[in-house]
Amino acid sequence: MNIVDSVHALLFVASEPVDLRQLAQSLGASEGQVEQALDVLQRNLNREGPIELVRIAGGYQLCTRREFTDLIANFLRPQRNRLSRSLLEVLAIVAYRQPITVGEIDRIRGVQSDYSVRSLVDRRLIHEVGRKPAPGRPVLYGTTAEFLHQFHLDSLEELPPVERGRSLLDVVMGEGAEARLPMDDLVS
Repeated sequence: MNIVDSVHALLFVASEPVDLRQLAQSLGASEGQVEQALDVLQRNLNREGPIELVRIAGGYQLCTRREFTDLIANFLRPQRNRLSRSLLEVLAIVAYRQPITVGEIDRIRGVQSDYSVRSLVDRRLIHEVGRKPAPGRPVLYGTTAEFLHQFHLDSLEELPPVERGRSLLDVVMGEGAEARLPMDDLVS
């Protein structure tokens, strides 16, 4: 059993990204050896097939290639739970302004966001990151590793840049999306 096949097997059964240190410990190998094995595995996977090795949320994971997205989405459609526009709005606000309180989200959106925040917490896309040192000590929210995973980001630095004049959903969903919320409210 060689290290490349061992790395491949571990990543195949992992339900979430696995970091380099964890792979090295599991294999009893150095991080350098695992990095070399990851390079070989990536080259092997790049030759053919629907699977690729991706660096996500600070770890490595086997994922299907983007060109199979529509096929897989149609196959999984009954099981898929999409985010509504209001959930995407709140999620984008949290992603760009974290740490942030529900009250601050409400002020940006102009409507109450309690339900949306609870729903995003239930979906493990945002979580409590602390308390604001203000009267009542309101909860501060931030994004999770699951958020990075779901949006195929390695870190928050990979979020698209915020520009004045663009709508929030244009940033989250791509150009042409209709939205009520201008990005001007997010730009400091």
